[in-house]
Amino acid sequence: MAVRVRSFAKINLGLRIGAVRADGFHELRTVYQTVALHDFITLQAKRGSGIEIQCSNPAVPCDSTNTCYRIVEKALKVLKTKARVVISIEKKLPVQGGLGGASGNAVAALIALQHALKRRLSGPDKLRIAAEVGSDVPLFLVGGMVLGMGRGEEVYPLPDAANLPCVIGLPEIAVSTAQAFRDWDGAPALRAPGQPMAAVPTRAEINPKLTSSDASDRITEFSRAVSAWLAVPQHKTGKALSGVSAGRGGRAGNPLLDLVHTGIENDFEQVVFPKYPELREVKAVLVRSGAIYASLSGSGSAVYGLFPSRDEAERAAERLKKRDMRAVVTTTLGRFQYWAKMLD
Repeated sequence: MAVRVRSFAKINLGLRIGAVRADGFHELRTVYQTVALHDFITLQAKRGSGIEIQCSNPAVPCDSTNTCYRIVEKALKVLKTKARVVISIEKKLPVQGGLGGASGNAVAALIALQHALKRRLSGPDKLRIAAEVGSDVPLFLVGGMVLGMGRGEEVYPLPDAANLPCVIGLPEIAVSTAQAFRDWDGAPALRAPGQPMAAVPTRAEINPKLTSSDASDRITEFSRAVSAWLAVPQHKTGKALSGVSAGRGGRAGNPLLDLVHTGIENDFEQVVFPKYPELREVKAVLVRSGAIYASLSGSGSAVYGLFPSRDEAERAAERLKKRDMRAVVTTTLGRFQYWAKMLD
């Protein structure tokens, strides 16, 4: 029996990069938010053994390096079972776009495998296997708004908010996350003090001295912002608030917007924007078009903006398209909707 699963994307609501850890990874703090854009994963489990990956996109590996291959291989070992597994990936999300496409594919394949085999892995086993495959894979086992800690693999569900229209600019650029980290580690040499800043600067650009102490401070700053946000009485009540206030400068009455109004930012913008100035311009267009919040997602290249209405989002997307930029209008996706819409 073939099982078809939607593999949703994510955006990052702020991302702080800390010091390099003993295991070679950077300490991170971020808030993930799933969105309705998706790939499709179709999985068949037959008698026999082996894993086959099928995908028409030449940028997607079809060997043992594919995230779907790796997670299914690990799951079969934990389940102590054999099967001939064929996985077809219908790719709509960009490769190396910062939207977690490959990571979401892995979790979708895992969910499909369980349905195909009619076997279930425990929650802890799924999270462990996911973390072994990739740092942002575990978030897709939660969905909605998710706090990411450690190297991003330590995930905690956060209060969901009403869905918001979201415009995602999709430049024809592949940004290497590994290279972005290397650029970050060398960031002090990017710009001498006093050098003029381009449009839409980040706080990190204003003070680029990224010492180990600064890295720790930035992690702490992000953690405090999220903690303060969680401490607001509306979250203690457990009531999911909806709607957007008329005044954009005040509190929005929406947990997601309350969070972004704390001033959280994506550190990768400091090193990715100078290298790819067209991405900075995408963000600037979104801001000028009325985005309540705009940011690079992950290490890019996708740049997104959150809007108070679908109409405003559509107009912003049209402005990007007139610049020969691929842009799509989607929506944020809460936890319940994420799981309800996963199975096709």
